[in-house]
Amino acid sequence: QVQLVESGGGLVQAGGSLRLSCTGSGSMFSINVMGWYRQAPGKQRELVAGITSGGSTNYADSVKGRFTISRDNAKHTMYLQMNSLKPEDTAAYYCSALDDRALYWGQGTQVTVSS
Repeated sequence: QVQLVESGGGLVQAGGSLRLSCTGSGSMFSINVMGWYRQAPGKQRELVAGITSGGSTNYADSVKGRFTISRDNAKHTMYLQMNSLKPEDTAAYYCSALDDRALYWGQGTQVTVSS
């Protein structure tokens, strides 16, 4: 089993920055892909960014050029550096991890961007 814990959310002004962290525990050696999703009130959950164990990354068009996903495999930790934040980025952000048989989720961390 895998457990994921996010941290780093908070309240920032538009144009500011935050760095989210996700630390995994348990059977992390089998994890192939990790990613960040977000869900705003009344909206569908959407993929923000993903990263493979080899370091390949993928971003939603809405965050390209502003967000950077990275991971430290030795620490079983994934990061999302969020710059130039916009009010539209306000959402609960969730860490996810995928192995060959299951998709795991963290508890979420709230990001609120004021105008």
